[in-house]
Amino acid sequence: MATTIIMPRQGQSVESCIISKWYKKLGERVNIGDNLFSYETNKVTFDETSKVEGEMLAIFFEEGDDVPCLENVCVIGQKGESLLT
Repeated sequence: MATTIIMPRQGQSVESCIISKWYKKLGERVNIGDNLFSYETNKVTFDETSKVEGEMLAIFFEEGDDVPCLENVCVIGQKGESLLT
């Protein structure tokens, strides 16, 4: 089953984060521990690493986008899997 990756919440007062860099592209292989994207709050930058392996099936935001915390950012799974999770 495909896995949706969400924008993490970094502290109670943080409502959204900006995606500063994508490390993986659509269709690219993803392994556990690979960096997926970096994101920043008004104070610090973080890297989001993958906890699953598969293929990058969907990317919903671009670099520079301000993404609400807990919003779906991308989907990792096997080619041909449904993006509905």
